[in-house]
Amino acid sequence: MISKLVLPFYLKLLSVLLILICLGYLAVIGQTVLEPLLFALLVSTILLPVAKFIENRMNFPRSLSCIIAILLFLLSVILLFFIIGSQLSRLSEDWPAFQQQLQDSIKALQKWITTEYGIKYKEQVGYFNKAVTDSLGAGTSIVGQTILSISSTALLFVFTLLYTFFLLYYRTHISTFFVRLFRDNYKPVVLDVFEQVRFIVKKYMTGLFLQIALVSVMAFIAYSWLGIKYAIMLALITGIFNIIPYIGIASAASITCLITFATAPGSGVLFVIVAIVIIHLIDSNFIMPRVVGSKVQINSLIALLGLVIGELLWGISGMFLSIPVIAIIKIVFDRVQDLKVWGYLLGEEEEDTIKPKKLKIRLALNKKKPPVQNSPDSP
Repeated sequence: MISKLVLPFYLKLLSVLLILICLGYLAVIGQTVLEPLLFALLVSTILLPVAKFIENRMNFPRSLSCIIAILLFLLSVILLFFIIGSQLSRLSEDWPAFQQQLQDSIKALQKWITTEYGIKYKEQVGYFNKAVTDSLGAGTSIVGQTILSISSTALLFVFTLLYTFFLLYYRTHISTFFVRLFRDNYKPVVLDVFEQVRFIVKKYMTGLFLQIALVSVMAFIAYSWLGIKYAIMLALITGIFNIIPYIGIASAASITCLITFATAPGSGVLFVIVAIVIIHLIDSNFIMPRVVGSKVQINSLIALLGLVIGELLWGISGMFLSIPVIAIIKIVFDRVQDLKVWGYLLGEEEEDTIKPKKLKIRLALNKKKPPVQNSPDSP
């Protein structure tokens, strides 16, 4: 009988660290392939019921049903960008007013600096000109990086659609491969993992879209009540940016305040900040836990670490993908015996977990209890 090899703790820790380093390195060098593939996994999970409905109910070929599902998704994205773009074209009409309001604010700031610190207007203009001259050298590189970013985003979108089509078309082939990859006694576990991953990703993405819709509606009501121009565009920006935890709401608030500053009095910016804070509190305490958080049981510490690591690896895309990737990893960990403790670390604290104080009291009571004496007649 072959005995099971038990490694010491430091070798286990070393193995885990080496695996994490290798996975991080592979994620960096394989970003071009893995990033659109993960996005395609999320999109294909959403479009799978649509593709199945078209294929089974309408008796279309699988290839045609996949193409129709992707076209419907593409039309919804184009419609969203059309709404935002039409609002942006109207925003150009307020550009002169924005310039005038910005000039007035700069003059007020210059006056305050002169009053408080005694720096004259000419000296302030000299400092400003020097800063502009120094930044012109980096202007070419900034333009180049912007063009490169736009082209890479377009390529990411194209490859995501291509990968989505192939994942939908070869879904049976891929699932059969993973089932055959393991032994027969592991097949139920593999099928369970596949089913749970599909269920969790589908529910997570559905909850995410519902969260975007609810936050956008709340923002539209608030901005319309405050009389803010371009309320539809700003509400959509608030809802879409809000899917990136912690950072997205701050970015949406900055854009909204900047546009409000250009098109409304100064007090309007303060009211907008108050409205965004209230919306964020409602989303964090009611919408997110019930709509999205109930689908993905990941504790806040791991979610925050995932956002930071995702941003370090892949930027904004990594921040968006970090939560569903951690959720998939947790599903696998929960179903592998040797990895269940790591799945427990990723998840929320269980309600029946014994707290330290209760544990100490229980241990003390057990010590005080006298041992039970067996009667002579007992066996």
